[in-house]
Amino acid sequence: MAPPPPFGANSAAARDIANVLHPYTDLEAHQQIGPVVISRGKGVRVWDEAGKEYIESVAGLWCAALGFDNERLVQAAANQMRKLPFYHAFTAKSHEPMIDLAEMLVQRAPVPVSKVFFANSGSEANDSAIKMVWYLNNALGRPRKKKIISRYKAYHGITLASASLTGLASNHRSFDVPLPGFIHTMTPHHYHNAQPGESEEDFATRCADELEQLILAEGPDTVAAMWAEPIMGAGGVILPPRGYFPKIQAVLHKYDILLVADEVICGFWRTGNYWGSQTLDIQPDIVVCAKALSSSYLPISAVMVNDFVFQALAKESHSIGTFGHGFTYSGHPVPAAVAIETLKIYDEINIGAHVGQVGPHMQAELRRRFADHPLVGEVRGTGLIAAVELVADKATHTNFDPKAKVGGRMTKLCEEHGVISRSVMNDVLCFSPPLVISKEEIDDMLTRMEKALDDLTVQLRREQIAVVS
Repeated sequence: MAPPPPFGANSAAARDIANVLHPYTDLEAHQQIGPVVISRGKGVRVWDEAGKEYIESVAGLWCAALGFDNERLVQAAANQMRKLPFYHAFTAKSHEPMIDLAEMLVQRAPVPVSKVFFANSGSEANDSAIKMVWYLNNALGRPRKKKIISRYKAYHGITLASASLTGLASNHRSFDVPLPGFIHTMTPHHYHNAQPGESEEDFATRCADELEQLILAEGPDTVAAMWAEPIMGAGGVILPPRGYFPKIQAVLHKYDILLVADEVICGFWRTGNYWGSQTLDIQPDIVVCAKALSSSYLPISAVMVNDFVFQALAKESHSIGTFGHGFTYSGHPVPAAVAIETLKIYDEINIGAHVGQVGPHMQAELRRRFADHPLVGEVRGTGLIAAVELVADKATHTNFDPKAKVGGRMTKLCEEHGVISRSVMNDVLCFSPPLVISKEEIDDMLTRMEKALDDLTVQLRREQIAVVS
């Protein structure tokens, strides 16, 4: 299909349309609309090929924690490329960047952990953790204990197994997932799912009760683990109700079910603590991380396991003769070197203290500017992660008809005003800027988004799409 105007035949946009298959994109519409081609970045800003400047309100994909031009990370990659550009971790081979990074993660983990396994993305890390859980239960002589529980609206990745953990319909339709053995429990979102007059504490109790009933219906001897993001990201930046995780963990402990914390988005100060598990009072058996581990300058992820898990893996691998899992690029020395430098920078610049200052400012400004807007149902978040949910009716919490594509319109208007944003489930506008953002840059970002929201309000009223204040 030939690219439409205004793309020239040899432009980057035209070449993209001709050759690139994009993730999370309406592929047919893309052939007519084309891409926004980003050509450079600096700090919290990026520029497109025409020179237009944008503030990146989601740090790319929740991940460019140190912004888009950290020279120390560039040099860490270059230095390692010159010294040892590749080596693997198969058959007991190792190298210093992998060893040093594993040691740093063990020291920084939210709970005591024994060993670290490296992969290349959050999806791969979650997939690896699933296999470890199955492997463990075979080692323990529990071959039936294999089912995995996740939550509706969870996001854990897009490989076959991690997509089965994910609880989003758009990730399942036409892909023939979830696979058998993956089951989902309710979304812990008080705003939408609480009963009239139900407190957060009572709602948390009901969530735990439903989880227990699900386990009993499936058979406790068949359920191996539960996956949970501390704060659910792509499902809408959903913070659990007060007391949720302690109540959930009590149920899991009762039936000898492991808890896996997916820290891919929440890890490395995003929520105001080093780990989301610390913010939400979670004591996981396995921790999965990625994204801000290297500020996403190079692909790397990690699975951290406690000693109970490791000892079972070690026992079974000795019985078989090998732990038959891994990737060519597991612990690749160059991403590992960049991750090491990233963790050093977090410590040296005290990024946690910075988030402790700018995070509350962003949360307060979001509520001051948007909470009373007729299109806004809920503003939620903590630290430097937040969401503004757009609704058709504030009183009833009723969302817009998906056919109206309100969230998609809002993101386009944001781009017109110089902000790259992201809309997810039920027209939820996400905020996850680079951790290095300043208060002044937060104010600039939100001022631009206010203008976009005002434009959207005018559009919807002209089209007589319901906006009930």
